Amino acid sequence: MWLRVPILLLLIIIITCNRPKRQEAARFFKTREVIVPEVASLTKKAEWIDSIFTRLSRGHWFNGAIIYSEKGHVIYKNAFGLSNFYSKDTLNTHSAFQLASVSKMVTAMSIMILKEDGTLQFDDSVQVFIPEFPYHGVTIRQLMTHRSGLSRYMSLAHDKWYNKKAPMDNDDMVELFVDYHPSPYFQPDKGFHYCNTNYALLASIVERSTGLPFDVFVQKRIFDPLEMDDSFIYNMREDTIVPPYIPAEVYGHKYRKWRPLKQRNEYLNGVMGDKGVYASVEDLYKFDRALDLKLLVGDSTLQQAFTPGSPKYWRRKDNYGFGWRIKTVEDSTVYHFGWWKGFRAYYIRDMKQEKTIIALCNKDKGPGSSVLWNIIRDTTHTVEFNNFLASDIDIDAIAD
Repeated sequence: MWLRVPILLLLIIIITCNRPKRQEAARFFKTREVIVPEVASLTKKAEWIDSIFTRLSRGHWFNGAIIYSEKGHVIYKNAFGLSNFYSKDTLNTHSAFQLASVSKMVTAMSIMILKEDGTLQFDDSVQVFIPEFPYHGVTIRQLMTHRSGLSRYMSLAHDKWYNKKAPMDNDDMVELFVDYHPSPYFQPDKGFHYCNTNYALLASIVERSTGLPFDVFVQKRIFDPLEMDDSFIYNMREDTIVPPYIPAEVYGHKYRKWRPLKQRNEYLNGVMGDKGVYASVEDLYKFDRALDLKLLVGDSTLQQAFTPGSPKYWRRKDNYGFGWRIKTVEDSTVYHFGWWKGFRAYYIRDMKQEKTIIALCNKDKGPGSSVLWNIIRDTTHTVEFNNFLASDIDIDAIAD
């Protein structure tokens, strides 16, 4: 937890930690305005957030890690509970959790990177990259915004993937659609239906267009450049039989009569894109800063991720962009939640107020999202920021 830090030390940390990674910062700069949180108000806010999650952890409603930031500065971060209820290993803020559907924003970013590379266009047909795909008129954009109308691959696999002890990968998923051609829910771009099939297919497009496994591409183009050293994408490429458990430091747990049980692996975990990313709150904060600093894609591309993909769709209160749900009743707020096999993940970005909160849990019982929304919307515990004019500072000397 961030508590009372001398203002000079805090200034040094902020300057050294927030340097862009796309290119080396200049060794000297003449004049620069630095925004620094005022220590007393920062401490008050951090203590308030800590009291919320301490109470939840004592009541067994929160077992996980949390990070909260404002204006590019971490206000609070902490971890509560165990990564494995059998070995009693404890969690920390570098513990990597399964992100479940929060993985979709990583998949969408991969597509946006390829668009800027000139490898694809958002309105390209899926069949440009997967020629055997049996549905005409489905575009990459429609997959990203859940407007393809395609049916659920998990339901298809439940009925048609007969050997549940063998892992299923993205190519297997495509083959099931080719072989059985299940009826779509509606024609492309004629409605909205949130469906994991869309993002699994996007991962397949990354693989077909680059010749790289999806996890390798993400490691090379997202995790490595951002130094997301805790992060990886689980796959079963080398497995002929589904391992009993995913070999990770953090295990998902489900409850049986208030007893947490380690969640077993299953064949669907071999499909990437809709889920499968493991990351820590520390790494997701790096990803969040990369969005603010436009380190992965440019502003014009990134803004499409935060643009409603179904502008005329009125039946739901929220909309969907590229890997992000869009809060239509709030100004410039995007988010995504996910739950899968004993994990829960929450990620909210209020871009107008420059606030981010990320919470990752490894129990299927966890706090409601209202807890996080209340922190984002809180106006009682306000962090004050001061502007400093820094000049002739040797950044590298300070860092050393």
